[in-house]
Amino acid sequence: MKLNIGDTIKRLRKEREITQEEFSEVLGVSCQSVSRWENNTCYPDIELIPTIAAFFGISTDKLMGVDEAAEKEAVDRYLKDFQAAISVGKIDECIQIARAGVAEFPNNYALLNKLMYALFVAGDDTGNIPNWKENMEKYDAEIVALGERIIKYCPDAEIRFEAIERLAFHHCEMGRKTIGRTICETLPSIYNCREGVIWWALSEEEKLPHTRRYISSAYGILSHALYRLLHLVSAEEAIEVIDKMDALDRLVYDGDIPDFSWHKARMAFHRAEYCMKSGRSDEAIEQLNISADMAIAFDNRPDEIKTESLLLGEKIHKKTDFDTADSRTLCEILRDTWLGEKVFDPIRDTAQFKAILGKLK
Repeated sequence: MKLNIGDTIKRLRKEREITQEEFSEVLGVSCQSVSRWENNTCYPDIELIPTIAAFFGISTDKLMGVDEAAEKEAVDRYLKDFQAAISVGKIDECIQIARAGVAEFPNNYALLNKLMYALFVAGDDTGNIPNWKENMEKYDAEIVALGERIIKYCPDAEIRFEAIERLAFHHCEMGRKTIGRTICETLPSIYNCREGVIWWALSEEEKLPHTRRYISSAYGILSHALYRLLHLVSAEEAIEVIDKMDALDRLVYDGDIPDFSWHKARMAFHRAEYCMKSGRSDEAIEQLNISADMAIAFDNRPDEIKTESLLLGEKIHKKTDFDTADSRTLCEILRDTWLGEKVFDPIRDTAQFKAILGKLK
């Protein structure tokens, strides 16, 4: 069997931006020896194999190019288990899964990225994590270290940019906005993204699916921007923004907005919230009923749902695609948290409001 140890060493060394001289000093060998390995003129001494593998954070089997298929299968299993856990807000379990994966495959950036993500989400104050504030401090240094490692060494651009975005956000959350902003400035402009440019290089068969993925991404970006605008304008203007978001949803889904959407339940709730601030309590009750119905639909959604529209084409929505920092059902969140807002105090004792609470039980 032909071993590709030299090619592996060369690739890993370059990924880490380490020179042959630096690598030879670490191992206590001559630079010429490293050069001969990488040229496949000869192999490293058998005694050096564990040291080289440990330096790169990989197994000796991987260093020698053995059993990569088995590693991929194991990593995919870790990623699947991670997604299943985060879809129901089991953040501690996510951390355990990611740590186990990294322990087995210490140089797998997909797993390192998931570990960074799980530690970051553990400090999310919007879920039901009781010690979220302590987690922010507890995992601060580890999140930064993981992010910097991924950014410096990961060859996968998607993972690298995701880590950049999360690291910048984390610094801002920790009060280090100057550092966060500096990191944000390294990201490319929305106008120079791959999705917008690569169209010209695609074959005719690739253009339609790519364009629909591009529309889906743009739809998500615009929806997120409108949601941010919602919290920056007056109550009456906020209701108008929600109307425009609803119109956008109907446009994208050909007028048939999926009933299983967490987003749809949240928007109906926000409309009720702003209606109360505008003195429109009757309309607020109507919107809370819609929100409750959407929450019930979301909690009882099937494992897979197919949607089809002109702009997005056919899409399969899996129940486990949902990421959350809250282990409660949406009905519980709506009943116990959202509806506890003081803005609803004027209608809290009404029969209609109590009926909504009863529906959510």
